[in-house]
Amino acid sequence: MTVELSAADFAATVQAPGIVLVDFRSSRSGSSRAFAAVFEAASARHPGLVFARVDTEAEAGLTAEVGVRSAPTLMVFRDGVLVFAEPGWLPGDSLDLLVTTVRELDMAAVRAVFPEPINRP
Repeated sequence: MTVELSAADFAATVQAPGIVLVDFRSSRSGSSRAFAAVFEAASARHPGLVFARVDTEAEAGLTAEVGVRSAPTLMVFRDGVLVFAEPGWLPGDSLDLLVTTVRELDMAAVRAVFPEPINRP
């Protein structure tokens, strides 16, 4: 299941403990529509994670503030730290590999290099 995020709840969601995947999408983008199906399927395969979407048209201010320039763009946060951010879409097996990689991160080492969590709106 995918939850809808807005500027009002984005920061609280991505700064929460655990893994949060955020799909910045546009209904006008064919790539966004294609990735939406892949993203929804991945959310069913990984029920312990938060899968969220941001409508780039409805949330233009938030989209600009976090630096998203094209849709789709995927951002992945772990324990409040942005660990992945790339435009474009991934096939399902690549998204699953990304989830596995994020789960295996040594967060103590990540925090040693990036000690401050990203504070977004």
